[in-house]
Amino acid sequence: MMAVLETKSVSYSYIEGKPVLDQLDLSFEKGNMYVILGPSGCGKTTLLSLLGGLDVPSEGRILFEGKEIREIGLERYRHEDVSFVFQNYNLIDYMTPEENVALTTKQNPLPTLIQLGLTREEARRNVLKLSGGQQQRVAVARALASEALVILADEPTGNLDEATAQEITAILKSAAKEYQRCVIVVSHSSEVAKEADVVITLRNGRAE
Repeated sequence: MMAVLETKSVSYSYIEGKPVLDQLDLSFEKGNMYVILGPSGCGKTTLLSLLGGLDVPSEGRILFEGKEIREIGLERYRHEDVSFVFQNYNLIDYMTPEENVALTTKQNPLPTLIQLGLTREEARRNVLKLSGGQQQRVAVARALASEALVILADEPTGNLDEATAQEITAILKSAAKEYQRCVIVVSHSSEVAKEADVVITLRNGRAE
């Protein structure tokens, strides 16, 4: 299967610092959930930002379906091809779950929210009146509803209790398998890593 997302000799350095990422060659396919592990400060979130077109490498190229993402246009790429799930949810707090998800899709958002465990009533409440687990479900629903091929999740279970974390992990894995998305999760959790199709460990700027 052809890779949907690739890094080719990607390095990233802060000014006058040693490389945070050093000559990374990685390949990601749809239908798989990838988990990126590594100690704090090893470049996990930096890598996710590069894969999402939020930042650009110091060296090397990032390809989406064989095309350099800078050629696609970073804004267009972020809008059409990738969606993000953040640890702090990043929902618009004066909106309901329905309204948040509607920002990423022309389809009715309610079926996706119900599939992820919210009731109709909860889908129409202000998001601040929901629990953390419910807010993270809304964030995942927004990513799924967008139809973006790549879902990038930065510590999506970090603020959640164990049971809810397991449910969110299962939903993300299901997104890879049932919806044929490419799901890439940054985590420090060995429990999340157990559910991955592929685990990538970052150490000293390199992937293991």
